[in-house]
Amino acid sequence: MSAGDGTDTPGRAAVTPVHPASVEQASHSGVRLNWLRAGVLGANDGIVSVSGLVIGVAAAGAGHGALLTAGPAGLAAGALSMAVGEYVSVSTQRDTEEALLAKERGELRDYPAEELEELTGLYVAKGLTPDLAHAVAVQLTAPDALAAHAETELRIDSEELTNPWHAAGASMAAFITGSVLPLLVILLVTGAAQIPATVIAVALALALTGWISARLGEAKPKAAILRNVIGGLLAMAVTYAIGALVGTQVA
Repeated sequence: MSAGDGTDTPGRAAVTPVHPASVEQASHSGVRLNWLRAGVLGANDGIVSVSGLVIGVAAAGAGHGALLTAGPAGLAAGALSMAVGEYVSVSTQRDTEEALLAKERGELRDYPAEELEELTGLYVAKGLTPDLAHAVAVQLTAPDALAAHAETELRIDSEELTNPWHAAGASMAAFITGSVLPLLVILLVTGAAQIPATVIAVALALALTGWISARLGEAKPKAAILRNVIGGLLAMAVTYAIGALVGTQVA
């Protein structure tokens, strides 16, 4: 197929053009997948953090009142820490993206021919012939030069920059969601079954988040589940040992 007229050339396969809506849909699907994966990881952090805290407090021999104070306090502290950390991190990322886009916008204004040549070179590096790479660069630059350069050169979607407030809210909500289960179990179950019931509930929750994360990443679930469960059990074992030691020393 010739570079510009869309006619077939003998011996060369016709190229089916990709509709812009398909590209946009794929981009949005990738963004949604990243949000889902971040949500699962945030929930996982909530499960491990709060379960470790309440297990340690219970192992120290603290009563229901202490658990009722420590559990929600740990949940609130962890959720706020996640939100603030995510806000700062994503804000830094967004500032960097905006600075790169501003620089690229200035270069496109001052050196349009050089920027077109640069974009052509990037497509050549991806495997296109020079003529085809130039035709693609011209066609993509025509409607929105900044978007074309941002996607190929900077790997940034100029229309959908990262939002620190969305990231902070999602991280906080995910952490709280994961924290609720171990907190409810250890508060509702009393007596000798309190700690074992919490451990079992946490292990099941971690197995679920491990399975979900594996499915989202199209990986084998067994390894992800084992990593999650073993890591959570190890964290609870450490905090239990610390709590038991502190409880014995205080007593």
